This record gives sequence, C-alpha cells and structure tokens, in this order.
Amino acid sequence: MNKQTTLSVFLNKKVDQYNQPSFISNDPVSIPHLFSKKQDIEIAGFFAAIFSWGNRTTIIQKSKELMQLMNNEPYQFCLQHTEKDIKRLLAFKHRTFNTTDLLYFIEFLKFHYSKYKSLEDAFTMHGDTIEKMLVGFHHYFFSLEHIPERTRKHIATPERNSSCKRLNMFLRWMVRQDNNGVDFGIWKKISPAQLICPIDLHVSRVAKRLNILTRKQTDWQAAIELTDYLRTLDRNDPVKYDFALFGLGVMEKY
Repeated sequence: MNKQTTLSVFLNKKVDQYNQPSFISNDPVSIPHLFSKKQDIEIAGFFAAIFSWGNRTTIIQKSKELMQLMNNEPYQFCLQHTEKDIKRLLAFKHRTFNTTDLLYFIEFLKFHYSKYKSLEDAFTMHGDTIEKMLVGFHHYFFSLEHIPERTRKHIATPERNSSCKRLNMFLRWMVRQDNNGVDFGIWKKISPAQLICPIDLHVSRVAKRLNILTRKQTDWQAAIELTDYLRTLDRNDPVKYDFALFGLGVMEKY
C-alpha cells in the first residue's frame, strides 16, 4: 500500500468516525438542525457559522439565544419584524459581533428574501466557482445603503486572501449530501465537488503534520492547496475530509 493509499484509508476511517449524528449536538451545526423549514435552516446556519470562532459551547449558546430572540422563527422574524421586536435584540452581543452588526445582517436578509426564496441565490448569482461566489456574495452583502464600517469584518472574502473558513463551513452544511444526517444537502445549484475545505489553525496544523499542506499562512491559498489535495482522494466530495481533519485537530489534539 503506497503512502497516499494509506493516508486515504486513515482519513476515510476518521470521516466515518465523525460524520455521524452524534457529532451534531456539540457542534454549531446543531443550530440549523433545530429547524425544518428551508429558510429557517439557512438563516440559523448562517448566523451559527458567522459566530463560529472561539469556544464551541459559547458559539452554540449565543446562537440559540439569538434564535430565541427571533421567536425561533428566524425567517419570519427577518421578513416581518416590528420595531418592538428589534428592541429585544439591542442587548445581543457575541464577542466582537454586536447589535449594529446584527441589525445590518437582518436588514440584508430581509432585502434578499424579499426577492429570492433561498439564500443559495445570494452566492450562485455571482459565478460558477466558489471563489467567484464568495467574492460576489461579499459585494452583494454590502450593497445596501448605510453600511456600518465595523460590520465588514464579519464577512470574509478571497479578495482579501481570507481563508473564508466560516463561509466555507456554511456552504458545506448547505451543499454536502449523504445519508449521515450532519450536513443538509438542501442547496442543489452548487456541487459538493466545487466546495472548498474550511481551514483554521487546527485543520492547518493537522494537514501539515500529514504532509498534505505546505503553505505557512492560513489563508485562501492554503484552503485551495488543501482542497486540491483532498480532491485527489475524492474528487466528487473532497470536503467530507473536513470531518477527519477537524476531528483529529480539535477532538484528538493530533
């Protein structure tokens, strides 16, 4: 068995280990799993992904808090909220994400969903590659009037060579489809083969230890390099290995 085959067998075992319903409860993906309506899943997943830096318990707790402030009907809230509803949000904060940011996010979601039935369109209208979609989404997201400058830092873009870890994770949740029950597979205009692997310091460390990533910076180019390698293991579903790399890095401190 050659080195790549050995690594493939190892990583596939780790995918099988972590890509299970038991993974959901302690992960931010648990937030969109609270819902069954497509638009609720999208909005809950979007916020949970954007909040996903730092302690996972806190991320889940703050995401649940926001969903409760939205009466656990985020789609209806974004479209039909009143001034009184908005007042409930004024004390909400998660790390550097504050009320100013939240109100702009809700304004954007109301604007988008008044024209489109799915958040998928906010990505796919901009091109046929994930890079074009993420760049286009960033411009589209900040296309409304009166954009708070401070809010720009919460939506990453490859134009600034960001790894776009949180958005790539959100896309994984929405696009990947299998029978394991973790990812949703509710978006059909994007293929799992197109996805880019979410990369952070944990995933980067594991990938370097496995000699499948050479780039020092954890940036967009690193995400591309890592995904290009993962495609040699499974060209149709390279981002399934996010489960293995994340599990090895965070759960097993590999």
